[in-house]
Amino acid sequence: MAVAKEQIRQIISQNNISSVADIYSLLKESFKDILQELMETELDAALGYEKNQKGGLLTDNKRNGHSSKTLKSQYGEFQIDVPRDRNGEFEPKLIPKYQRDISGIEEKVISLYARGTSTRDIHDQLNDLYGIEVSAEMVSKITDKILPQVKEWQSRPLNPIYPFIFMDFIHYKVREYGGILNRAAYVVLGVTLDGYKDILSITVGANETSKFWLGMLNDLKNRGVKDVFFSA
Repeated sequence: MAVAKEQIRQIISQNNISSVADIYSLLKESFKDILQELMETELDAALGYEKNQKGGLLTDNKRNGHSSKTLKSQYGEFQIDVPRDRNGEFEPKLIPKYQRDISGIEEKVISLYARGTSTRDIHDQLNDLYGIEVSAEMVSKITDKILPQVKEWQSRPLNPIYPFIFMDFIHYKVREYGGILNRAAYVVLGVTLDGYKDILSITVGANETSKFWLGMLNDLKNRGVKDVFFSA
């Protein structure tokens, strides 16, 4: 299907598409969502039960809503809802009570979308995030919540046509096999015919190679993409 030049200009104008910096604004939304889930799971582990699943557990403590907190990250500022308990005993470890600048952990959280395909992967990422040996219970709870979302997101069907796709990668360090290794998160951003921007894929690799990018593009094709008019 042909796209008129005027339609392309309109998409660019309406969506402020000027560079791959758009990728980062969308990563911020993914980062916020998974960060929220991690904090909710922290409270689950602290209370000993999930929301609405108390059952016969004998405890006088329970959930007590949320409090808003504005955080600063390398993707910009955003607001998160910190879960609370009635007794005021819950102290989040991922984002301590008085911490507001969380720059530096974004890539670690985002990489859960890219490499969180097993309990071991998530265990390693959480150890890196928290800086402590995370309990088996915590890993299990987070895996149960995060893994289905990750797998669904990674394999979701895509539109057949994208007027634009932008491809870029982010370097970050991970702890693996007892050492610190450099990794790259490869990101593909697509713009739909309606002008909406969406992160199509995030994949982690050791370094940038044409073969790796080819594998990512083949994955897009397998998930339904048939044509792209411009790429950068």
